[in-house]
Order: sequence, then C-alpha cells, then structure tokens
Amino acid sequence: MCGKFGIYVPEDLMRELEECMKSLGVRNKSLVIREALRLFISEHKWRAGGPILGVISVVYDHEVRGIDAKLTDIQHDYLNEIISALHIHVDRRNCMLILALKGDSERVNSLLKEIIKLKGVKLVRPALISVESGFQEEIK
Repeated sequence: MCGKFGIYVPEDLMRELEECMKSLGVRNKSLVIREALRLFISEHKWRAGGPILGVISVVYDHEVRGIDAKLTDIQHDYLNEIISALHIHVDRRNCMLILALKGDSERVNSLLKEIIKLKGVKLVRPALISVESGFQEEIK
C-alpha cells in the first residue's frame, strides 16, 4: 500500500535539493523524499524504546576541573552499553570522546542525560538507530 501527500518546500531548499540531486545523478524526487523519511525515522525511532546501535560524540573542554574523571566514571557505569571508546585531542584545550554503543534505548538515554549535564561538555551528538526486529536477538 502506498500513500500520497503534498509538501511545501521553500524555494531556496528546493534549489539546494535540485543541485544535490544533479551532482549525484539522481532524477527522481520521490526516491529522495523516501530516503530522507527513512533516515529521519531511523535517527529518531530509538527514542521510543527497544534495542539500539550507534555512537555518541562528545566535545568537551578538558581543562575544566575533573571532567575527564567524571566522563570515565560515567563510562564505567555503562559498561554493558559501551562497546568501545575513542579519545581524540582536537586542540590544546578541547577533546572529543566517541562512544560506540549497543543496548537498550532507556539506558542509552540515561547515559546521554548524564553526559549532557556535565560542566565542560560543549557538544553531545548522538547518532543512534533503532534495531530492526530480525537483528534484535544479537543485540541483547
């Protein structure tokens, strides 16, 4: 079953879309819209619950007193969800922490909240997806 609906797209956004489609050699706007909808759903569906996969990127000021220790303590509280961590020195003052995750979305959401509230954290960007039913057994 297919559904149809109309959408309003501002002229500047339409122009950008057409330029992007042209550079990629894509001609069908319906395909692009379907792809965008799938991406939107996969990026937000995890918030409704269930198993997820993904990463959380954290940019923070490592000169803020105790921030590294607090981030490490939080990671130890979520050992079942964090499968890998990568620490990157962005510059003399800023670091980036990338956490690879799998597990239950409620626990991951709790992890996000703990990180966001830390003094010194500048940016938290989750890139998480809900895991489809055929893949769930391996994630748990």
